Amino acid sequence: MSLDRLIEGIKKTKNPTVAGLDPKLSYIPEYIKEEAYSKFGRTLEGASEALYQFNVGLIDALCDIVPAVKPQAAYYEMYGWQGVRALKRTIVYAKSKGMFVITDGKRNDIGTTMEAYASAHLGEVDVEGTNFEAFAADALTVNAYLGTDGVKPVLNVCKKYDKGMFILVKTSNPSSGELQDRILDDTKTIYRTMGDMCEKWGEELPGKYGYSGVGAVVGATYPEQLGELRKALPHTFFLVPGYGAQGGGAKDVLPAFDENGLGAVINSSRGIMCAWQKDPSLDPRNYAQAARNEAVRMRDEITA
Repeated sequence: MSLDRLIEGIKKTKNPTVAGLDPKLSYIPEYIKEEAYSKFGRTLEGASEALYQFNVGLIDALCDIVPAVKPQAAYYEMYGWQGVRALKRTIVYAKSKGMFVITDGKRNDIGTTMEAYASAHLGEVDVEGTNFEAFAADALTVNAYLGTDGVKPVLNVCKKYDKGMFILVKTSNPSSGELQDRILDDTKTIYRTMGDMCEKWGEELPGKYGYSGVGAVVGATYPEQLGELRKALPHTFFLVPGYGAQGGGAKDVLPAFDENGLGAVINSSRGIMCAWQKDPSLDPRNYAQAARNEAVRMRDEITA
């Protein structure tokens, strides 16, 4: 099962973290951008090449100490088809380095449309009798607030191609409680109800470490709810955003883990990508080393 591979990567690196690859041009050192622009001009293609080369440097610096990366699709889509090509190239390169790839797309639809999303990001597509992997990620984030109709197509693709998903349950953004904290029938919150549904859907994707292929997105910015859900969802692996730039710290993410130190992977995006910008005296050509240093610091802080 797909998330078994993530757990094995965490065990191998002794590091329950994932590096978010959400690049903006303002995050990228000038020398990388200028090299890309010299080939393709100050165009969408030039910008997308800069994104990819920036990612390559990060992946090379992180692949032996961080088990996974999480590219957020929007940061590539905003550069058009050229940016989407950079997303594909990034996924391929990260996997070639042995990293688990979670595409953060938060896809949400039903029926054949959701099947198309799942096939694109996780499965294969048929072109006149020949199958191709369009993006080939290992897992995809999913918005399941359309109910089972939006999850079943992804489950089917995950079963067929040994992939996984992370469903939005209790998100890290400040206004998440406007909907997710509401009480249903005077007994249970909406986020807890969604968590219970993840447990049920996960029965179709059992894993050998006790966690299913249906994970949950639960934010570090709500540690109390994180602990509540960890106790309530023993078979659901957590993807935890909100560490670092959004305000979550090591103590906040502690409730996400089980007694064996498993059960969750903690995301940091800007904290790792932009580590080089925190020291004005740093040579920008050392941006990847700065990212590695921050990843090591984050790992040590959490595992401590």
